[in-house]
Amino acid sequence: MYNIAIIAGDGIGQEVMNACEYLLDKLDLEFSFEYGEAGFDCFNKNGVTLPEETIKIAEKSDAVLFGASTSTPGQPSPIINLRKALNVYANIRPIKSYRGVNCLRDDINFVIVRENTEGLYSQIEYGDEEKMIAERVITRKASERISKVAFNLCEKRGQSKVTCVHKSNVLKKTDGVFKESFYNIAKQYPHIKTEDYYVDAMAMYLVTQPQNFDVIVSSNLFGDILSDESAGLVGGLGLAPSGNIGDHNGLFEPVHGSAPDIAGKHIANPCSMILSASMMLDYLGEWETANDIKNAVEKVIAECKIRTPDLGGDASTIDITKAIVKELI
Repeated sequence: MYNIAIIAGDGIGQEVMNACEYLLDKLDLEFSFEYGEAGFDCFNKNGVTLPEETIKIAEKSDAVLFGASTSTPGQPSPIINLRKALNVYANIRPIKSYRGVNCLRDDINFVIVRENTEGLYSQIEYGDEEKMIAERVITRKASERISKVAFNLCEKRGQSKVTCVHKSNVLKKTDGVFKESFYNIAKQYPHIKTEDYYVDAMAMYLVTQPQNFDVIVSSNLFGDILSDESAGLVGGLGLAPSGNIGDHNGLFEPVHGSAPDIAGKHIANPCSMILSASMMLDYLGEWETANDIKNAVEKVIAECKIRTPDLGGDASTIDITKAIVKELI
């Protein structure tokens, strides 16, 4: 039995998590769910966006599923702090074309590996009424660690190239360390091709030649921005899953936010949440079931019969979830 921490958050986080739990309940696997609170609704109730109890639930679990959380003014991000608490230092965001979806190309298949613990997301800010300063923390240890994840993932996926994204022409010291660390680790993988691009050039290449990339590794903020751009190439955030992996913990979440404009309408696309659950099962070693879920999602999308409004249809969240489950059982 797998002990799974469920942190739905708020907005459509609740809705896509309900869909995900519905699917997991139909699998021939045993799960024990333990629930934690986080996000805007949690702050209104408890005065904090991420209670210590939620962190404890996540720490003792076999894996964590997180829905989405609405930004709370003046308060820290619960998902960023949860990633740090669990030391899940590698954010993995796969991007691929789906049949039946209006993708930029039909041969896109890369993954963004984003450093998850530092950079501008260190949340170190200070100043006065006239000037505010945000510290960008880049360490050699974290840079080499995330580069190693990228090269290992390239091997696992059977691909041949890792691309480093940085801005070392301007951020000479911080991104200088990131780039140098990348090439230091690359020496351990002489069979894998390497290249590097400035982040602004990379933003263009993702639109003009996305088929040319296999694994992309970058720092926290750059990786976050590029992964949202990349989701736009293949149908949007409703098809964008992610996993946060560390040495002892795994946290899985859709890339999208809480989308308060559609919360409560039950039209949110649950595929990114369900695909994140597939990544969780892969992390847990349930590779066959993880692959079956991915195949079921792909088949339902390709058939173009049942799809949520973001994909041009009028189906509800539970409609597409049931269609995916039907393909599984």
